[in-house]
Amino acid sequence: MSTTITATAKEAATRDGYGNALIKLGSSDPNVVVLDAGVSDSTRTNKFAEKFPERFFNMGISEGDMVCTAAGLAKCGKTAFATSFICFLLGRSMDQILVSVAYSDSNVKIVGTHAGVAIGEDGPTAQAIGDVSYMRAVPNFIVICPADAVEAEKAIMEIAKRKGPAYVRLGRGNVRTIYDDSYKFEIGKASVVAEGNDAAIIASGIMVQESLAAAEVLKKEGINVKVFNMSTIKPIDRQAIIAAAETGTVVTAEDHNIYGGLGSAVAEVLAEEKLDVKFERIGVKDRFAESDSQKVLFRKYGLDAEAIAATVKKAVTEKK
Repeated sequence: MSTTITATAKEAATRDGYGNALIKLGSSDPNVVVLDAGVSDSTRTNKFAEKFPERFFNMGISEGDMVCTAAGLAKCGKTAFATSFICFLLGRSMDQILVSVAYSDSNVKIVGTHAGVAIGEDGPTAQAIGDVSYMRAVPNFIVICPADAVEAEKAIMEIAKRKGPAYVRLGRGNVRTIYDDSYKFEIGKASVVAEGNDAAIIASGIMVQESLAAAEVLKKEGINVKVFNMSTIKPIDRQAIIAAAETGTVVTAEDHNIYGGLGSAVAEVLAEEKLDVKFERIGVKDRFAESDSQKVLFRKYGLDAEAIAATVKKAVTEKK
């Protein structure tokens, strides 16, 4: 578990980090292949397609076929990345993911973009809020939700080294760049992105930037919060959760349903370790959102920095 100081205020989407990683992998490993379900411009796999057209497969609107093809390529010694919007990728191919990838322990990386209500205007049928719970429950899969484009790139590079299935959850919109190129991503390890001892926020994905902003708000009120980026949700970093519990107050933050995702994973560890802490979950509270901007939806559904700060302040007060 490492502490990393924010290096830059630049912004980029995590899907951009994915596109950059694919170029690097394609250049260094001729066995890397990429498949996409007709949305390569949006998923950024078009970067790989332009440079390595003979190793790129546009499968069209045929997600189940794409996953099975990826599994077949993996059995031939390839490292296969199968990509689409999460709502389509998981919604239309869970049987193939379960049997052809997970049960067969295939070297297939399932990479979904456009996560959560953060995609805004695309509306509730495209706002993937249950995907982490799906994939946490599938044997053999690791589950990763990077906080920024730098971490996304490094996470993709790492899972390419590891044989077997992986699921990576990426966003559409730009997020604050938290890390610089010196950052070392480790599967199953959280990182501390802000220090404090009054409470701890454990966040993933876009919610890391919101949690950092909340920590700044709380600092002005005399509450110092430790912020963890829990980018690997499975396997979860148990030691990081135990460290967070030492503050006495733990709040999880995710752009996902509060059931089955990061909050549930952290709650499981707290219960199993019999840790006596004040615990709160921030996320989508088991409902569908509507079409609107990310800013409006985050405010309405209690996902923005102000809502996180209010939840932490209330929890700290109640704990005292």
